[in-house]
Amino acid sequence: MKPLISPSVLSADFGYLADDIKMLNESACDLIHIDVMDGVFVPNISFGFPVMKHIKKYSEKPLDVHLMIVQPEKFIREVQEIGVKYMTVHYEACIHLHRVVQQIREAGMSPGVSINPATPVSLLKDILPEVDLVLIMSVNPGFGGQDFIANSLNRVKELKALIKETGSKALIEVDGGVNLETGAQLIDAGADVLVAGSAIFSAPNPSDMINKMKNL
Repeated sequence: MKPLISPSVLSADFGYLADDIKMLNESACDLIHIDVMDGVFVPNISFGFPVMKHIKKYSEKPLDVHLMIVQPEKFIREVQEIGVKYMTVHYEACIHLHRVVQQIREAGMSPGVSINPATPVSLLKDILPEVDLVLIMSVNPGFGGQDFIANSLNRVKELKALIKETGSKALIEVDGGVNLETGAQLIDAGADVLVAGSAIFSAPNPSDMINKMKNL
């Protein structure tokens, strides 16, 4: 089975965002990844709901929204109203994670949970049967263009085993430093979804790069 490719528009050219979304619509990508940062949970601010609404307006691909924010449960309704497929929240940001996951599913979206590089994969065991996606951060969240953390491969393997053990159907998504080399390694380790920003949007031909990743 070919991996799902979810280009991160954090690396797109915001002066020509509609053009980049059109390119993604015509490409072989499966999802469009949107990183929302609040400057509190992570040391950066990206974009909020007005920009997300415009992306949804032009996008023909499902939206894969990653909330790197504190108290993400406050914004479930806003994310739902935009028309998002995957809403992913951080394990580290949710005191009552199970409740948040339930609320996301009740809102008609597919819930996802993400963990930072230093958070043990084993902590996800009890929530795995409740989510549709797990996002392994392979860099410290907050900025694009960082180097891939090699231990992420071991974390993907551990997560794959835990998913099998718990009977979960969750997809394994990886974000951070993903390119053709690390992408191939991640797929071998058990990843299902590759998020790539710089590797795609900085390529001479982004659509061709998506094809190459799709065929790893």
